[in-house]
Amino acid sequence: MEKKEYVPVEDHPTLARDMSSRAIVNTNMQAYEAAVKRATAVKQQKDSLRDAVRDINSLKSEMNEIKSLLLKLVDKE
Repeated sequence: MEKKEYVPVEDHPTLARDMSSRAIVNTNMQAYEAAVKRATAVKQQKDSLRDAVRDINSLKSEMNEIKSLLLKLVDKE
């Protein structure tokens, strides 16, 4: 595998151009790690919200089932 060659981007000390792919690369590892942490936190928050919505929908379904059973009981009397 060939060694990556980076050329600094003018007026941007934390950016460099990868000469093989021509991509701009952020060389600031602290910023990268912070972005990864933010993305992980957002994913966890979305997962938590999805779980809460799933639980609420399950409770709604159970409440409707209980309501239906109670109405049947009342109709029999």
